[in-house]
Amino acid sequence: MTTTVNQLLNTKSDEIFSVTPDAFVIDAIKMMDQKKVGALLVIEKNKLAGIISERDYTRKVILKNRSSSKTKVSEIMTSNLKTANPSQSLDECMVIMSHNHIRHLPVVEDGKAVGILSIMDVVKNIISEQEFTIEQLQNYITDSA
Repeated sequence: MTTTVNQLLNTKSDEIFSVTPDAFVIDAIKMMDQKKVGALLVIEKNKLAGIISERDYTRKVILKNRSSSKTKVSEIMTSNLKTANPSQSLDECMVIMSHNHIRHLPVVEDGKAVGILSIMDVVKNIISEQEFTIEQLQNYITDSA
């Protein structure tokens, strides 16, 4: 059985960490540090406008010698987003993430952000599913012998 996005989201906190496009990058980075996350959704007027990640920060601020206290999130966020919906399988999400070289995948339902998946969330779940399958097969073999 393949886990769906919704099933995984139900195991995570309901809290979605976000910033607005007009926030300064330094504030977004501080929030990422405080919340121990690698990306924040960018929400404008209750709609998903983009995502800002540590990658965006390093590539678009640090490497370009920009000031994080003077640069707005809107200037460096990723706005051409790949998203998932709650009914999709984690296998589908893994394909989306690997083909697009992304580590964070916003989950959207009816035009509203309802969560975010990290590559670690997906990998941990796939490993857990594989461990369960191996255990079931070992039990089957042991019981059949």
